[in-house]
Amino acid sequence: MMQPMPPAFHPYGPSHKAVLAITLVLFIVMLLLSRTRWAAFSQRVLGGMLLALYPVGLAVHAAYGSLSVLTALPLQYCDIATLAGGIALWTRRPFFCEVVYFFGIAGTLQGLLTPALIYEFPDPRFFIFFIMHGGVPITAIYVVTAMGVRPRPGAVMRIMTFSVEWYAVIAVVNYSIGANYAFQCTKPVQASLFDQLGPWPWYNLSTIGLGLVFYSLLYLPFALSKAKS
Repeated sequence: MMQPMPPAFHPYGPSHKAVLAITLVLFIVMLLLSRTRWAAFSQRVLGGMLLALYPVGLAVHAAYGSLSVLTALPLQYCDIATLAGGIALWTRRPFFCEVVYFFGIAGTLQGLLTPALIYEFPDPRFFIFFIMHGGVPITAIYVVTAMGVRPRPGAVMRIMTFSVEWYAVIAVVNYSIGANYAFQCTKPVQASLFDQLGPWPWYNLSTIGLGLVFYSLLYLPFALSKAKS
């Protein structure tokens, strides 16, 4: 007897709305804890979860038969933001705080709002996806507010240079193994910001240009703050 197909994920369905609400609540909880003696402990718990997410994700995908070299390498910008976020929460190092701040809000937050996901609750891969795409934006805002590690002068060009260099690395890997990391070769099936950036291959250039705009806007509050001081 054939097993029924598992339900497919639908953006802004009940499970997605629940995740958005939980993410907001967890962010508020983290901010409240940052004012207590539990601040360091909560930062390490969240940081540890982010650092553990990739190996746990590999194990989960392997168990469910969805592990592939075409999808499982830690090359996505969200993967880099996740690792940077974990390191930032544990070490407070400025570069990793900058990476998670810019990548987390300019990129990973888009994944939280417009998920490129097919796995529905309670599939473990649903949890892996949203722990990343919820935990990284929480961390991105937390490091510059509660932790007070703000982007340094030159952060926009520093992170932009890193972004373009990493984009080139991904392009080489995609060409070599026929993958689609960072959606360089094909747009997500689900509706996303990519749909507004033109056809392939030109949307890749639009993505880079949009990244510069987002990074500049994200740095603007800190630039204005320094100008007033």
